[in-house]
Amino acid sequence: MSTKETAAIGQLLSLLESRYAIRVLWALKDGHPQTFRLLQDSVGGITPNTLNTRIKEMREAGLLDHGSSGYLVTPLGADLLKRMGDLSAFATKWVSTQAKKKA
Repeated sequence: MSTKETAAIGQLLSLLESRYAIRVLWALKDGHPQTFRLLQDSVGGITPNTLNTRIKEMREAGLLDHGSSGYLVTPLGADLLKRMGDLSAFATKWVSTQAKKKA
């Protein structure tokens, strides 16, 4: 991996590892806009201040936008979510493996 690629991945991971960042994106993965309150409920446990901060960061990064019906992912954000799509299948497999270890 080149230095440029490593730097790009580092920047993206830095954004996504902020508390609740991935959850905010994941809550919008179906493509339907959500109001601030609905998004807060969808994420669960996030304070309004933290949600405002994550929305601001994601908008600056070009991953989220605000339309007339609420917040939604941009085409760039949808591309990221598409690439993260295998995460759900992996998570299910991983949880099953962890459960078997404990049994």
